[in-house]
Amino acid sequence: MTLFTLSSVLIALAAAFGALNYFVLKLPSAIGLVAIALIASIGVMAIDTVAPGLGIRDRVGSIVESIDFSETVLKGMLGFLLFAGALHTDFERLRRQRWSVALAATVGVAISALVVGIGYAWIAAVPIVAALAFGTLISPTDPVAVLALLREARAPEALETRIAGESLFNDGVGYVLFLAITTSSAAGDSLLRIGELFVIEAGGGALLGAATGWIVFQLVKRMDNYSLEVLLTLALGMGTYALADALHLSGPIAVVVAGLLIGNHGVKHGMSDQTQRYVLGFWQLIDEILNAVLFLIIGAEVLAITVSLEHLWIGVAAVVLVLLGRAAGLGFGMVVSRPWRQGIRGAFPIGVWGGLRGGISIALAMSLPETEWKPFVLSSTYIVVIFSILVQGLTFPRLVRALGQV
Repeated sequence: MTLFTLSSVLIALAAAFGALNYFVLKLPSAIGLVAIALIASIGVMAIDTVAPGLGIRDRVGSIVESIDFSETVLKGMLGFLLFAGALHTDFERLRRQRWSVALAATVGVAISALVVGIGYAWIAAVPIVAALAFGTLISPTDPVAVLALLREARAPEALETRIAGESLFNDGVGYVLFLAITTSSAAGDSLLRIGELFVIEAGGGALLGAATGWIVFQLVKRMDNYSLEVLLTLALGMGTYALADALHLSGPIAVVVAGLLIGNHGVKHGMSDQTQRYVLGFWQLIDEILNAVLFLIIGAEVLAITVSLEHLWIGVAAVVLVLLGRAAGLGFGMVVSRPWRQGIRGAFPIGVWGGLRGGISIALAMSLPETEWKPFVLSSTYIVVIFSILVQGLTFPRLVRALGQV
């Protein structure tokens, strides 16, 4: 199947499932797409069980397996989605909560990864390196899922800024930690070397994003041509991510910094009203279209992931473990940053339950080397993600209302 044909199938299914959700299920769009795709995938497996001669699972499964999920997300969609999310984030509101966001996105992620890693090594009986890899890939909240959820829940401004800001940065931090753990453990590097790699990749990515964002800002404020300015922002998002990858720096952090700079300085101080409408509208469409395709693929990936009964029970235990790790990491950040943070009633339970995991975690799990413990990590990751999106995602708005935030 050619790339064009595969893309056409995905877009057509995303549109059809999106319409079905809009008219029938009426769930938040991201959750609805995952639910329908998951139900359709289970239906395919059920039909194959009843009538194996049809070979329907093999045909549909071959389409799903032809999608390199890890490459598609990490090298394709992620840069666009993070840039779009950062572009629409209010930097001034984020700056007011910088300490709590920074602590949650760095130390909080590290604490969560450690808690989850140690616990997973015990419940799954896998090597500590594999368990820590699971901890680092599952601890960061997914900005794609979180931003979509916050839009649907209509959470208060301060709470939305805190959770969204954390998710934009902790994703990049978690990605760097994951790479540091997996590559350094294979090379036998020390903890000091791992820390050095983290600082270089994360700090270098931030500097690169600031530099490319500043260059594009200088260009757009000297022109008034909306089509060219849209093209410049597209080049910024794609080029920054690709350049960071080539330089072995953090692409996610680089595009987030670049997006924040353009969204808060380039748009406000360098673009006309007409250009602002086109730029923001263009990136909103990119965000929504790629979101739809990504959540569709997440639901369909059940056809490509083998989940045995043993894997299922370990995955259920991992759900509890991930929530405990999230509580430990978020709690530490909120306690330490108390003098600087704006108090929000119910921020802790909302922050814990609203920390969704998504396609990035699955993509990282799929990128692990083929070993005997990879199926455990992959199945646990998928179970945590599905629980996160369907259960946490559906109940999050009710939690926000119950705590008097809306």
